[in-house]
Amino acid sequence: MPIAAAPLLITAGTGSLYSLLLEQNIDAFWLLKLHTGQFGWLNLQPVYPILLGGLTIVVTVSGLTMLLRPARTKGS
Repeated sequence: MPIAAAPLLITAGTGSLYSLLLEQNIDAFWLLKLHTGQFGWLNLQPVYPILLGGLTIVVTVSGLTMLLRPARTKGS
């Protein structure tokens, strides 16, 4: 599920980095655009919250499936 986690990591990373830079009086507005889903010519802002919510569910279900799956034996 690395593809499903990519938008979540982009949002978390850009939000954290923007806050850190703002504390240093550096206004990196372009990070805020990435954070909200505007990737240059590709503007996902209208659907980005829904996309993030759906992908959060996908990653969570995928992780729970791997966690709860019985361990395989070497012979199988």
